[in-house]
Amino acid sequence: MTLKPEEVTSILKAELSRYEQSLKVESVGTVLQVGDGIARIYGLTDAMAGEMISLPEGVMGIILNLEEDNVGAILFGDINKIKEGDLVKRTHKIAQVPVGEALIGRVVDALGKPLDGKGPIATTVFRPLEGTVPGVTARQPVKVPVQTGIVAIDAMIPIGRGQRELIIGDRQTGKTAIALDTIINQKGAGMFCVYVAVGQKASNVASIVETLTKHGAMEYTTVVSATASEAASMQYIAPYTGTSIAEEFMYGGRDALIIYDDLSKHAAAYRQISLLLRRPPGREAYPGDVFFLHSRLLERSAKLSAENGGGSLTSLPIIETQGGDVSAYIPTNVISITDGQIYLETGLFYAGIRPAINVGLSVSRVGGNAQTKAMKKVAGKLRLDLAQYRELAAFSQFGSDLDKTTLAQLNRGAKMTQLLKQDQYKPQSLSQQTVALYIGTQGHLDDVPTNQVKIFQEAFLKKIADSYLDIALTIDKDKIMSDEILKKIDEAVTAFKQEWGGTAPSGNTGLVGAV
Repeated sequence: MTLKPEEVTSILKAELSRYEQSLKVESVGTVLQVGDGIARIYGLTDAMAGEMISLPEGVMGIILNLEEDNVGAILFGDINKIKEGDLVKRTHKIAQVPVGEALIGRVVDALGKPLDGKGPIATTVFRPLEGTVPGVTARQPVKVPVQTGIVAIDAMIPIGRGQRELIIGDRQTGKTAIALDTIINQKGAGMFCVYVAVGQKASNVASIVETLTKHGAMEYTTVVSATASEAASMQYIAPYTGTSIAEEFMYGGRDALIIYDDLSKHAAAYRQISLLLRRPPGREAYPGDVFFLHSRLLERSAKLSAENGGGSLTSLPIIETQGGDVSAYIPTNVISITDGQIYLETGLFYAGIRPAINVGLSVSRVGGNAQTKAMKKVAGKLRLDLAQYRELAAFSQFGSDLDKTTLAQLNRGAKMTQLLKQDQYKPQSLSQQTVALYIGTQGHLDDVPTNQVKIFQEAFLKKIADSYLDIALTIDKDKIMSDEILKKIDEAVTAFKQEWGGTAPSGNTGLVGAV
């Protein structure tokens, strides 16, 4: 076979024209030390704080410390497979988590990976773990209420869309119960909910998911779980993951609610990481930036202005106190960040007053702005009346000679205290709350025996639902209590009292079920 030089030349020229040289440069480092969920890495001189890094066996990490000769990172995944000398690669990406509609009704871990066995989460939308906080001009005042369904809260410590309201109290005083009741009451309210469980027992989280499923609340809820058995790094990022998931709905012009249960364990997890990374300890061994840990989390909650879509993110952080000490380090930090607090008291809880809300120490800094006109009308003096009742009740223990006015005040206060008691998982509608408060504040319960108040209340609300449905429908629709409606309620309660006769109606001996 004869080779022609011109053919060989043309083939070589064609091949040379197609030849491309590509040089791929990767920034890599080496693990110097690993253990307790953190690693020290040598060589990543150009890495960013908060950047994701990739390690062998699918383990990921986030860089927290940038030091002179190494970087400190927290690790996620099967940390036991990482050893000294392993190669570490930069990803050039800030930590992000999956978000969007696909997460509704799912239980996920702190990285957004499913835990419920319902298959992978099909979403292409991601948000950074630590998003930017909306500025002052991007917000609008909090004016639209978040109905919790709990009479005592909606009447005296109202929560608005975009507010941050702290739930604080000792262990086993009903903090999680209030949060769950609030989620359950959002059914049909167009509110997307996120429940973040930090440092809880896995059995508790499973029980909460079961409760939400039973009441149909998982249809609009995502649960982010970082249990006590998981690494401190997972507990540290879980609240930020939950906030990113909720923010997707806020920036989409919708309303979202997030529960952080609880931030005491979150701070403890961050303290553990910080001490392992050899950051200088401060008060109670917490690092100096523990305030910033929670402020940058809670400041992401807002009611956005109309120009920014008008969406909202409402936060209900939970803090557990020790022996009722609200002046401890973490409680005072979070109190100063939030827009008010609901303080639950052990003494009230064991006295049978549930929810065990201490009216004196609880406050909403948004106040009446986050109440409907109907609620404002009936609950205006309630807080003051209850505070006066508590003061009088304490004073009256020392003397028996009390005038009629004082006795009447004590009687009214005792009736209102009974009226505000409420069973768990039985949130009430606006009409049920306002009607009950109206008959209490207007003295319709003054002649009802104190131990019969709850029975009378439930029976009367059932009567309203059965025979005076127009009253309930009008209040729920218009959210006002006109003079005509008030007159109808007065007539209804007068007629009901004649039927009732001071005992449980129809032979009932216990509380009538919530309407």
